[in-house]
Order: sequence, then C-alpha cells, then structure tokens
Amino acid sequence: MFEHTIGKQSNKVKNTVERGAVKNFAEAIGDPHPIFIDEETGRQSPYKANIAPPTFPRVFDYGSIDELNLPSKGLIHGEQIYHYERPLLVGEVILCYTEVKDYYERSGKSGDMGFLKVKRYGTDFDGGLIFSEEQTVIITEAVRKEMKV
Repeated sequence: MFEHTIGKQSNKVKNTVERGAVKNFAEAIGDPHPIFIDEETGRQSPYKANIAPPTFPRVFDYGSIDELNLPSKGLIHGEQIYHYERPLLVGEVILCYTEVKDYYERSGKSGDMGFLKVKRYGTDFDGGLIFSEEQTVIITEAVRKEMKV
C-alpha cells in the first residue's frame, strides 16, 4: 500500500519553539516544571533559556509527502522514540522534515494491518541535527478498506 513511499522525504518546514505553546504543552502533559515555563529559571539554567519538554516536537509541522495520504482518524499510534543531540530552546527557529523509513503488512486475528515507520528530524539552519523521532503508525484493516474506496 505504501511501499512506494519508502525513502521519500517531505520538504523542510520552518518551526518556532514558541513560549506560549511550550507552556500550554507542559501544562497539558501535567509537567509544568520551571525549566519549561519560568523565564528566570531558564536564564539561570545551563542552557541560559527555557527548554521544551522532550515530546514537544510532536506539535511541529513536518511538511507532507505527496504520495502519503493518511486518514486523520482510525490510525493506531505505535511505538515512538525521541533522540536528542541537545535540548530545544524556547524562542529558537528550526527546520523539520519527515522521511518514510519502512512499510510492511501483516495478517492476524484483527485482519490485515499495515505498519508505516517514519522518522522525523529537527535541525538548525546549518543542518545540525537537534533531535530525531521514530514513529510507527499502524493502519488497521478497517482503515485500509476505507482508503481503497
């Protein structure tokens, strides 16, 4: 179903690590640690600024891959792993993009399912990697049937 997208990448999209978005995100995940939301704590930290929670990159725009049109509902969120080279600083602007790493299908008691593995990246404007995120999206048989209509 998506084998032809393996190796394809989206265009890089500029994203800003906005203070208000970081504060709202930290509160939403129940972790309002001062390093995320208190400006004085950020200035006194080794980073000299507030940082974003580790899963904050979830809110970024990573662009799109033309041939990868997934439905907005019915998908199962599989494994997700973040790797950081350094923290995301509040106020910085970064570039984000997605690459399709793999796609395979399996049959089981729940029917035929697709497993889409994508990797997302956040870099600075010199191309230096800040973080990467690996994610598996599970496409159930019901969703697969709707997509073929």
